[in-house]
Amino acid sequence: MGIFSFFSKEKKEKLDKGLEKTKESVFSKLTRIVAGKSKVDAEVLDDLEEVLITSDVGVQTTVKIIERIESRVAKDKFLGTSELNSILREEISELLSENHSEELQDFSIPDKRPYVIMVVGVNGVGKTTTIGKLAYQLKKKGLKVVLGAADTFRAAAIEQLEIWSQRVDVPIVKQKMGSDPASVAFDTLQSATTQGADVVIIDTAGRLHNKVNLMNELGKVKKVMQKIVPDAPHEILLVLDASTGQNAIEQARQFTLATDVNALALTKLDGTAKGGVAIGVSDQFKIPVKYIGVGEGIEDLQPFNKGEFVDSLFK
Repeated sequence: MGIFSFFSKEKKEKLDKGLEKTKESVFSKLTRIVAGKSKVDAEVLDDLEEVLITSDVGVQTTVKIIERIESRVAKDKFLGTSELNSILREEISELLSENHSEELQDFSIPDKRPYVIMVVGVNGVGKTTTIGKLAYQLKKKGLKVVLGAADTFRAAAIEQLEIWSQRVDVPIVKQKMGSDPASVAFDTLQSATTQGADVVIIDTAGRLHNKVNLMNELGKVKKVMQKIVPDAPHEILLVLDASTGQNAIEQARQFTLATDVNALALTKLDGTAKGGVAIGVSDQFKIPVKYIGVGEGIEDLQPFNKGEFVDSLFK
């Protein structure tokens, strides 16, 4: 069973299935580049670079992987193409492990009460759905969760979060559309502390058209929350849609400039061949990918486990 034995068979199967499209895409390309070749040479490495970039691993991360393989080729003199899969697997594992994030075994949270999570991300990435699924998992662990609908710029965002609060059966704090997001965040934390909540999850507006406005708005939300919980938010979770590939990496760049993102969630991995973005985003920003979405169901949000991810990709 080994170190990753906490991963249930069902979870592993969902992860394998979720990465199917990425795996098929990567391996069909790898098979083509080594056809008729016996050793890893400059041409194979050039082709491998293209495979990784077109799989949305990203240019910077791809260059790192290629350089590592080049140094192995130089040292070992002869590396057979039959070894390319295992070499690639080793180098990607090593790269992910260098982002010294703690391996998340389940939906546990640090021992702070209330533990405040502020969720950021552009509209359409699955932000509200991720909040709902996370609330479900935390409640299942016996934690008391309160939601805050601070994305007040869209009525649909408030309604969608309210639907999730009813579905998961957790309380929600909301105001009417157009209200001050900071005011909603303040009310949410006030309500949560009164109720003795364990976890507070605050949804925020997903707009990137003006980084200065975004920075100011999120800064104001944080400042107001700290009047109730001095070290809030404990976690700023950026939700990215894996199916957008390099756009997800660009969004990560913009949001990390605008606020102190310290955790990532990647959604829609099951619907894309661009799963390589998980490798690129983790490597480039040194921010742990904490959760991944591998399906539509309420149970289809998983803690991201580097070992299991690479294992599924190269199975």
